[in-house]
Amino acid sequence: MSEMRYPCKILVFRDIPYEQGLNLQKEYLTAIKRGELDEDVILFCEHRPVITLGRSGDGSCLLSSPEELERDGFDYLEVPRGGDITYHGTGQWTVYPILRLERFCRDLHRYMRTLEQGIINYLAEQDITGGRRDGLTGVWVGRDKICAVGVAVSRWISWHGFAFNIQPDLDLFKKHIIPCGIAASDGGVTSLQRLTGLEYDMLELIAPIAGSLFSVLPYSYSGFEIGDWQV
Repeated sequence: MSEMRYPCKILVFRDIPYEQGLNLQKEYLTAIKRGELDEDVILFCEHRPVITLGRSGDGSCLLSSPEELERDGFDYLEVPRGGDITYHGTGQWTVYPILRLERFCRDLHRYMRTLEQGIINYLAEQDITGGRRDGLTGVWVGRDKICAVGVAVSRWISWHGFAFNIQPDLDLFKKHIIPCGIAASDGGVTSLQRLTGLEYDMLELIAPIAGSLFSVLPYSYSGFEIGDWQV
């Protein structure tokens, strides 16, 4: 990786509807395309409960009707990222790097592997051995997925990103969906909390997670801001 370091702004949004997070991504994506931002942006979002279906899914891994989802307080959206079906909600950081890939990597698969490596590095710092599984995206601990990855690019600017399970209710992953289209017999879903038995302050994890990302991406981390998605 080049020794060149670029500035990167980190914005944090909690209790944010998925659609608002999507709109914010589009706003920053457009601003970068127009040359209105010198620095790239990473959004850390803790979403309200939602199930999203990516471009690789056909809906067959959705186990509940829209009425059942609504009754349980879930939104449901089809979104323009890679990957199949997944859940986002409280206790999970869904992270959206909006980065000019031409600065370091005009290769989408290499970019996804780079994001995965950042999370693997973070887990290693917690004495957890994370890794990859052949033919599958994301970060795994043994046969259980701890971080889902689904990205998109526009004019070689990235958006969407990854969902890192810190301390979500893991039962919500299997109540309404087959997570990422992977049958329970072939692996499950885990979290940092399940692996360590600890309770976490979500905000306190932003700096170390960002630091691990910036160990593999050519950016400088200088702190973060709590954003207001309602503005």
